[in-house]
Amino acid sequence: MKKEYSQASSPLLREFFGYMEVVKGRSTGTVNEYFVDLRTFFRYIKKAKGYVSPSLPDEEIGIDDVGMDLIEGITLLDVYEYFGYTKSERDNISSTRARKTTSLRVFFRYLTDISHRLEVNPIQGLDTPKTKKALPKYLTLEQSLELLNAVSGDFAARDYCMLTLFLNCGLRRAELAGINLSDISSEHTLRVVGKGNKERMLYLNDACWNAIQAYLEVRPRDGVRDREALFLSARKQRITLQGVHYVVKQYLAKVPGAENLSTHKLRHTAATLMYQQGGTDIRVLKDILGHENLGTTEIYTHLSTKQLREAAENNPLSSVKPPKTTKQPETDD
Repeated sequence: MKKEYSQASSPLLREFFGYMEVVKGRSTGTVNEYFVDLRTFFRYIKKAKGYVSPSLPDEEIGIDDVGMDLIEGITLLDVYEYFGYTKSERDNISSTRARKTTSLRVFFRYLTDISHRLEVNPIQGLDTPKTKKALPKYLTLEQSLELLNAVSGDFAARDYCMLTLFLNCGLRRAELAGINLSDISSEHTLRVVGKGNKERMLYLNDACWNAIQAYLEVRPRDGVRDREALFLSARKQRITLQGVHYVVKQYLAKVPGAENLSTHKLRHTAATLMYQQGGTDIRVLKDILGHENLGTTEIYTHLSTKQLREAAENNPLSSVKPPKTTKQPETDD
């Protein structure tokens, strides 16, 4: 992945991005998000404080000169006005504004607590926009089986293996694309490199192990550009994130009711099936998914409509009938 933040940023910003990548171990994708969020913020600030003409298009406003002279003049009010701008002018939804809030918090905390360029954090009291916590969408067990049965074509063994790992291990797309042959152990375990380059070990059940072995029998050996990569594209190089997305979407399109779901929903499916029907403990599920906090995993503890209905019907009082009503006697006026 291209490091967007390595160019067109001031020395101060590049120092921050480098710290987040090297010291904190954040992925390139995460640091790119910090870069985009801070670029949007400083473009707004430079306009609001008269550093550039208000009529100058945002894409023409550089951030290669952002230094402490600009930052020291930023107040909490400036930040709240910025978020008003992102909502009214950029149509940012609450979840997007919440992410931008996190980016600013991390950046100003760095300036205050790490590099000590600021004595007081000006956005210490910044509130996070409330976001609606929607239940994750996922495939039912029946739809999951339909998805696996839909696999066909010249790359059937590869595609079946990819879908099986998604549905059984709850992998992220980047985690699946990044699997190397050396990550697979004869002990039926799989080493996965997740967010922030954090490693975790997963157990491969029979479905996963058999799917991997079947794929390895037909996996190309000659002319392979990345010999370590498990999953290869038609060009015999490591499959890209977009390639994984394309493969999954073509099969989701064949499953009624799943046509509009994304690749990431297979991770939700694995988590939901393991918790609801497999009885997996929530703490174990946290480790399987590679979540840093248990609170992130708890979204999968939601109850299905079927479970709610069954719980109501199984209540010992559910069959009690109301008493017969008697007609009220008529009274004279």
